[in-house]
Amino acid sequence: MRISFMQKACLGLAMAAGVALLPSLSVAKTYNLTVDKVMIDTGDFQKEGIGYNGKSPGPVLRFQEGEDVTINVTNNLDESTSIHWHGLILPFQMDGVPKISFPGIEPGETFTYKFPIVQSGTYWFHSHSGFQEPDGAYGSIVIEPEKRDPFRFDKDYVVQFTDTHPHSGKRILRNLKMSADYYNRQQQTLGDFFSDVSKNGFKATVDDRMAWGDMRMMPTDIEDVQGFTPLINGKGPEQNWTGLFEPKERIRLRFINSSAMTYFDVRIPGLQMTVVAADGNNVQPVTVDELRLGVAETYDVIVRPMDDKAYTIFGASMGRTAYARATLAPRQGMVAEIPEMTKAPLLTMADMGMDHGNMEGMDHSNMSGMDHSSMKDMDHSKMKSMDHSNMKGMDHSSMKDMDHSKMKSMDHSNMKGMDHSSMKGMDHSNMMGKEQEKDSFYATGSGLVPTAANGGKFLSYADLKAQKPLYEDRDATREIELRLTGNMERYIWSINGVKYEDADPIVLQFGERVRFKFVNETMMTHPMHLHGMWSILDVGAGKWDPIKHTISVAPGTTVYSETEVDAPGQWAFHCHLSFHMDAGMFRKIVVEGGPKSASIDLIGNGGLQ
Repeated sequence: MRISFMQKACLGLAMAAGVALLPSLSVAKTYNLTVDKVMIDTGDFQKEGIGYNGKSPGPVLRFQEGEDVTINVTNNLDESTSIHWHGLILPFQMDGVPKISFPGIEPGETFTYKFPIVQSGTYWFHSHSGFQEPDGAYGSIVIEPEKRDPFRFDKDYVVQFTDTHPHSGKRILRNLKMSADYYNRQQQTLGDFFSDVSKNGFKATVDDRMAWGDMRMMPTDIEDVQGFTPLINGKGPEQNWTGLFEPKERIRLRFINSSAMTYFDVRIPGLQMTVVAADGNNVQPVTVDELRLGVAETYDVIVRPMDDKAYTIFGASMGRTAYARATLAPRQGMVAEIPEMTKAPLLTMADMGMDHGNMEGMDHSNMSGMDHSSMKDMDHSKMKSMDHSNMKGMDHSSMKDMDHSKMKSMDHSNMKGMDHSSMKGMDHSNMMGKEQEKDSFYATGSGLVPTAANGGKFLSYADLKAQKPLYEDRDATREIELRLTGNMERYIWSINGVKYEDADPIVLQFGERVRFKFVNETMMTHPMHLHGMWSILDVGAGKWDPIKHTISVAPGTTVYSETEVDAPGQWAFHCHLSFHMDAGMFRKIVVEGGPKSASIDLIGNGGLQ
């Protein structure tokens, strides 16, 4: 970023008030986009979808930091549409979220977006209307900095991932509502049962199956939707998008995950990747062998192939049900070996919040009749050595109707002798792999902790440090707790147990610094995206904490971020898994205060809801 907090705040205020502030050296450019019905060919199947300028993905929009842009968007569909400029700092009226920042774009209409470019880096754009984004309505944005980048590269490629499904977005949600396991193709088999018996014994295996059954869950519930074909730049694995290079060149790859629901573990066998930017913001370089590209996130990496040969860009879905593939090569037609996918991870009781060392992430919402809703004062944090070895007759499998709702004052903080190692009804055998590295952004014992396929370095959030602080390091003025909640069986997703349509907006005051506490009480990973303002991810680095627009919150974990409230207006805040967002994991943010001229007004004929 090349603009100070106060400069950005003043610019945002002026634009919110409809005042065009043109820097003395700024240029104004006009771009035109049409929203169209298109045919999408994945190599596995063809489907009708939605795209921009006649194709999906849409064009790469290239901006220059400091310019003012005008983008005319014409809707050629028979339904309303919109475009959200994901990660861009702009006036809220230009943010492109129907019923929050503008009315939407009706069929046959042209809406003109106008905003200054106050940042640089890799971003993307997509529809924020219905399921148009999963149906193909997305594209990429590259913003060149005013000054030179702090790192060298010779070639520059966008590498945009997505998960294209033969079913439409509307049909997918309908099927998920009918049965949350509709698209789960990795359900455990009789062979898996006997394999687990041989490893863990009959009773432990039966008890483990019963525990998951009581929660109406499976260890394979990692991806809500399977059966998709991953694409890179619109090309399926067999179609093989190819980027060319000369040996010894430094290649900048701009990874973008535009998927509806899929996380990708990305590697390039034979090459290390130096991560230089996250979500558009430069970071202190860190060299890795593999990284997890969360939904809606972007990472810029630099690779340097030394040899005259091809290399495979390989992105395995987090649930290992499919993979994306592209190629870096000196010449067209060259290919490299496609690596085998590593073993599919399995959820553990830690991912279900059943880790007594971290009760903050515990979700009991799906545990049949078990009601823990009022156990506010119950503290398990020090239950390190509790000994249940003699509790042979204790059977939790039948505790379906157990009501803890009145146990408000139960305090276990002094129960130092507690040891859960012999809780026969609970299988901890899979809660921690023997060689699993500790990662503070995953629950201890999680089955989702990633490891590099080659045994090398896998990128963690903890590795990210801002190259240059964007904001002053100061204490937050207050903390807001956002518990990520849901019911997989009913396919309902929410924040603090309340769906969007039943929730009040989150009201912030202009100029304050808010600390958000995300507590994931579900068994799914949620990429939380705040519109219009940056999220400063707390990795313990103080002023060097990285600046992001999307923060991934793993099951059973608590993650903190801070936001300088410097953008007046109304903004969206939501999980970026398309079907979770639609099912209720969404909030409206209202920023009050600032100059009168920046007050929130109605837009067009739609108004702000």
